[in-house]
Amino acid sequence: MSQELEEVSAAVINGKIPELWMGKSYPSLKPLGSYVNDLIQRLKFLQDWYEDGVPNVFWLSGFYFTQAFITGVKQNFARKYTIPIDTLSFDYEVMSESTDVSKPPADGAYVNGLFVDGARWDREKNVFAESTPKVLFDTMPMIWMVPMKKLEIPNRPIYWCPVYKTSERRGVLSTTGHSTNFVIDMRLSSDKPEMHVGVAGPCFVVPAG
Repeated sequence: MSQELEEVSAAVINGKIPELWMGKSYPSLKPLGSYVNDLIQRLKFLQDWYEDGVPNVFWLSGFYFTQAFITGVKQNFARKYTIPIDTLSFDYEVMSESTDVSKPPADGAYVNGLFVDGARWDREKNVFAESTPKVLFDTMPMIWMVPMKKLEIPNRPIYWCPVYKTSERRGVLSTTGHSTNFVIDMRLSSDKPEMHVGVAGPCFVVPAG
């Protein structure tokens, strides 16, 4: 048995993700059992997409290269309205649980699978709020990613919430020029100054782990 296989065997016995696997995997801080369950869910997400067609709501945690999906949403909008893609950005609308998801939005995409670290989402006021005591992560409601021209994004009190693939909140630049962990900043409504919200350092994690 080679040294690599011995290391894989030792990691599996200890319930850890082998380094050999992580060299080809998406980032994850989960133990081996949870990682395998997560991988099965991701495969099911893609298989359902293949068999049933494009989903009305995209599970953001299910993408290996999340930035490519986000760029694709922009490209679809740019082609539809013949707009240069570099003039576009996103606005973000947090949807209520009663939102009809029997069909996709006219533009953009509905996404779910985000968790809030360092804060929570107040579902009554539809803004960021202080974390509930002893609750590390709060499940985020579905979000509508709305592509629009940068100059047309409405001006309102917001917090730029970073999105990470893991709660480690750090990464390195890959060969694609993208971070291995950071995904995007989402501008979401807040009823407090951005400096106040930022003190707690809230961020989104996809998935929580």
